[in-house]
Amino acid sequence: MTAWIPRIRTLIVLAVAAFITAGCSGAEEQTPTNAANNGMPEMVVYKTPTCACCDDWVDHVREAGFEVSAHDITHAELNDKKVEGGLGPGMASCHTAFIDGYTIEGHVPATEIKRLLELRPDVAGLTVPGMPIGSPGMEMGDRVDDYDVLSFTRNGNTEVFATYPRNAGEK
Repeated sequence: MTAWIPRIRTLIVLAVAAFITAGCSGAEEQTPTNAANNGMPEMVVYKTPTCACCDDWVDHVREAGFEVSAHDITHAELNDKKVEGGLGPGMASCHTAFIDGYTIEGHVPATEIKRLLELRPDVAGLTVPGMPIGSPGMEMGDRVDDYDVLSFTRNGNTEVFATYPRNAGEK
């Protein structure tokens, strides 16, 4: 019975990711940035071509000084990237990024990615599950919902890395 658990977990991740990414709409092709090398490693982002909030998040991390290469891929390919990144059930969002050995899933604020790279904790990466209103790339006027940035390990453990309370904005 336990041999089926990893397969079931993967299927759940893929189903949730497909559901979330289907909700994104309208976008244009992203190209690698020509930003000067600022000493930070390059971030590689995978997203679907119709996800406008993904494009907005890419702009957010670029504005924070990251060099980003964004790639439009199919939903199936994106789901494969999520599995490759070690995401478990309930951790998916609409785009997946890789930077310096870490997976970044969803609308993680750039400040938390920088903190991750400074602290270098023994985790697989960071995620903001779902698409919380007010997170970078999900801005909708003055509305900001509570959300947590979670760190996660390859064996499925999660911990709160940062908390963003309602209408507090980015730290």
